[in-house]
Amino acid sequence: MATTSVILLSLLFLFSTLCLMPSHAHAGITRHYKFDIKMQNVTRLCSSKSIVTVNGKFPGPRIVTREGDRLVIKVVNHVQYNITIHWHGVRQLQSGWADGPSYITQCPIQTGQSYVYNFTITGQRGTLWWHAHFSWLRATVYGPIIIRPKLNVPYPFKKPYKEVPIMLGEWFKGDTEAIIAQSLQTGAGPNASEAYTINGLPDTFKLKVKPGKTYLLRLINAALNDELFFSIANHTVTVVDADASYVKPFNTDILFISPGQTTNVLLKTKPHFPNATYFMEARPYFTGQGTIDNTTVAGVLQYQQNSNTNLPVLRPTLPQINDTTFPANFSTKLRSLANSDYPANVPQSVDKRFLFTVGLGSNPCPENQTCQGPNGSKFAASINNVSFTLPSTALLQVHYFGMANGVYTTDFPSFPLMPFNYTANPPFNHTHVGNGTKVVVLPFNTSVELVMQGTTILGAESHPLHIHGFNFYVVGLGSGNFDPSNDPAKFNLLDPVERNTASVPSGGWVAVRFQADNPGVWFMHCHLDVHLSWGLRMAWVVMDGKLPNQKLPPPPSDLPKC
Repeated sequence: MATTSVILLSLLFLFSTLCLMPSHAHAGITRHYKFDIKMQNVTRLCSSKSIVTVNGKFPGPRIVTREGDRLVIKVVNHVQYNITIHWHGVRQLQSGWADGPSYITQCPIQTGQSYVYNFTITGQRGTLWWHAHFSWLRATVYGPIIIRPKLNVPYPFKKPYKEVPIMLGEWFKGDTEAIIAQSLQTGAGPNASEAYTINGLPDTFKLKVKPGKTYLLRLINAALNDELFFSIANHTVTVVDADASYVKPFNTDILFISPGQTTNVLLKTKPHFPNATYFMEARPYFTGQGTIDNTTVAGVLQYQQNSNTNLPVLRPTLPQINDTTFPANFSTKLRSLANSDYPANVPQSVDKRFLFTVGLGSNPCPENQTCQGPNGSKFAASINNVSFTLPSTALLQVHYFGMANGVYTTDFPSFPLMPFNYTANPPFNHTHVGNGTKVVVLPFNTSVELVMQGTTILGAESHPLHIHGFNFYVVGLGSGNFDPSNDPAKFNLLDPVERNTASVPSGGWVAVRFQADNPGVWFMHCHLDVHLSWGLRMAWVVMDGKLPNQKLPPPPSDLPKC
């Protein structure tokens, strides 16, 4: 009898222990998706065209998962273009073969071929997104990644009544592949889009809501070339998450969101049926000298069960297109939760420091050709005056097999080779850029501080810089030239926001820190695709660590070949 009691007590203790164990003890599940890349006829702005889609959908299908889950996604290419898919913001810990940027981690998936992306969501929850990473195909090939917390782990805010992805994009009446091809050939700036879209629609998106409810809006800027302001008339939202990392909640009437970035907000609807219909609008932020799509997209926030169809329509007030103050102020409001459940693991000491200038420039016009760029040249863009040339094979493959000779060099400059007053009128000889496939090599687990300095060469613009493979902490930003003697003393090393994409302010700088704890080759580039196409990109090579779990595994057998 005593033995039976001991067994029962042991079982009871084991059961209670399991119930009290932290949620991370629950193993994730494997979720399978199939992406068929195919052409689809779509009508927008009273005209139709055939676009590249996933499974015939625009925007593409949602990926819904939880932190800790494994995703296995088979991509089959049925179109005439090469393609890759990038899972934007997913850390890809030891799964760099699944990251997706063409000629960086993989060769493109050619017509009639397929590739299986296999990776696990680790330490992230919120909203990310996926998109094509070849040429300008992401203009129509994109969709949301919704990452819920692990089972039995609540949000650090009130559970919403409903969750709604809001994808902001651009619509081009022309063929985007033809548009960028013509730009690269002539050296001129590409044609701008004709409209912005909300969930693929330039003018007819409706969000139906009920009074007195809290909605979680998962906003994603999927626009090809524009940073955007967004607002809902007569409604305040609470920001709770940025780039799949929780932030200290704050209220705002207007959001600023760069291409590549995601922002989760709580929208609390009015307690009673209002006598109005409300527009939600987005329009661009731009300080440069070129031609852009200066239009406004409007969706409708419509309260349900209101039979009156003649209600007044209220519009929000958005900042002016070149209002540099609002983006800076908005960015400084974003702070990590930095608590015991969600700590801010900011590197407090730094092993390697870098200063990268980012901006526009030009390449000389080839002989026997007329070019339409600045002063008869071709537009270009660069980091530290290096306009990155994509190789003809994947950098990760040649790195893994030790065959980098002749493919890339490791002499990417850590600092500008010819310092100048970056935010004043530059000397004429600073306009032309250098070209090459240069990388930075980092030993495993190096702590990095990177200051990205905007320039005014061919005009001051904001540059949303995205780093693959890592989240980073935005520890400081400012206008003018970065001051290495005084600005670091102002860095926020306590609760800076954790992101994967951060905008270099127009005529200013941003400082980030990250731990290079993920072996592989990782792309860094401007998420304005015109600047990416012109060469505003580079790559980090992070070496393997000493332990088995710090090494990059071999490539999968179905990795595409060039």
